[in-house]
Amino acid sequence: MRKLVYYVAVSLDGYIAGPQGEFDFYPMCEDMTAWINERYPETVPTPLRESVGMPLDTPNKTLDTLVMGRGTYEPGLAIGCTSPYNHLRQYVFSSTLAPVDNPQVEVVDADPVELVRQLKKEAGLDIWLCGGGNLAGQLLGEVDQLIIKSYPVIAGDGVRAFTGNFEPTRFKVTQRQEFSTGAQVTWFDRA
Repeated sequence: MRKLVYYVAVSLDGYIAGPQGEFDFYPMCEDMTAWINERYPETVPTPLRESVGMPLDTPNKTLDTLVMGRGTYEPGLAIGCTSPYNHLRQYVFSSTLAPVDNPQVEVVDADPVELVRQLKKEAGLDIWLCGGGNLAGQLLGEVDQLIIKSYPVIAGDGVRAFTGNFEPTRFKVTQRQEFSTGAQVTWFDRA
């Protein structure tokens, strides 16, 4: 069965974005960028692939489907990009967003838990929970793995990694890697 993987960047104080959706405060470095391009090429947005030296047709390695909230989808939409990850099937959860004219993107106004359960039963690579915190909070019970890119920065305010009900959920560390900026990627599997 496919897994739901929450692969996300997080500040030391638990924010995945700033109050206005900012994410440019995370310190990037060449070794981490090269690692992301090699290990998780599918997480590089389609419009950015060539600028980081990645061919547009680079195959997906671990993920082939993406679920995200409207807030995660909005930055691309604001610049006219209706399919930020055109190499993935994308589901955008929103009760107010109109349908998008792109076969790779489906706007969903339904229970995210039910959709994710259906997606898990399908054949294919794993499912990427891209964000945001509200959607992650709703899907916490379905998250099988966390891949947390933890950056050595305090945001102070913004979008939390998870919002919702108090629901302590245990995960165990399975792997960790550090980069030249001090950023770390840690893999957690549901305990």
